[in-house]
Amino acid sequence: MKGSTYIKFEEARLKAMQLIRTGDKPSFGLLIITGISTGLRYSDLIELTYGELRGDSFTITEKKTGKERKIIVSDHIKVAMEYFKDDFKYPDNYKAFRSQKGSVYSNKSVNRLLQEYFKGDRISSHSLRKSFGRRVYNANGQSEAALMKLSEIFAHRDIATTRKYLGLRQEELDAVYLNL
Repeated sequence: MKGSTYIKFEEARLKAMQLIRTGDKPSFGLLIITGISTGLRYSDLIELTYGELRGDSFTITEKKTGKERKIIVSDHIKVAMEYFKDDFKYPDNYKAFRSQKGSVYSNKSVNRLLQEYFKGDRISSHSLRKSFGRRVYNANGQSEAALMKLSEIFAHRDIATTRKYLGLRQEELDAVYLNL
C-alpha cells in the first residue's frame, strides 16, 4: 500500500501535549496539535505564526489550491497555546513551528520525528491531515454528510476521493474478505 496513513487523534494529542509539557520539543508538539486540529497541509501549517494561533480564527490562502480558507482555533490548540504565553519569547509575528536551533521545521525533519514518535513507515506530515479527517469522520457518525464536509475542506472533487484518501475504501474492501 502506498501513501501515508493516519495517526489516532487521541494518541497524537497526548504525545503532543507530552512534548509541550516536558519542554522536550514544545514547538513540535504544537505542530502536531495544530496539524490534527486544522487538517492543513505541511506547506500551509509551517507558515503559521503564534499570533494566528492565539486568536479565535485566522484565514490562510492555501499554497496548493490558491483558495482562501478560514480556520477556527480549536480548544485543543488553545490548551496547547497556554504553554506559549511568554509574549517576549513568542511574539505574534514569529513562526510557530521552529526547532530548538531556531529554524522552521523542514518536511524531512517533521517526517523523521513523526516516524520516531509514532512508529510507522507510512507516517508522514500528511498523516496529521489524515488524522484530522478521520477525527471529523468518526465524530460525525461516519456519515456521508461528514464525507461531504471533508471533501469540501480538503478540496476533493467528490466524496469517493475523500473516502479513498482516508483509507475507508480499502477498509470496506478488506471487510468483504473478512465477512466470508
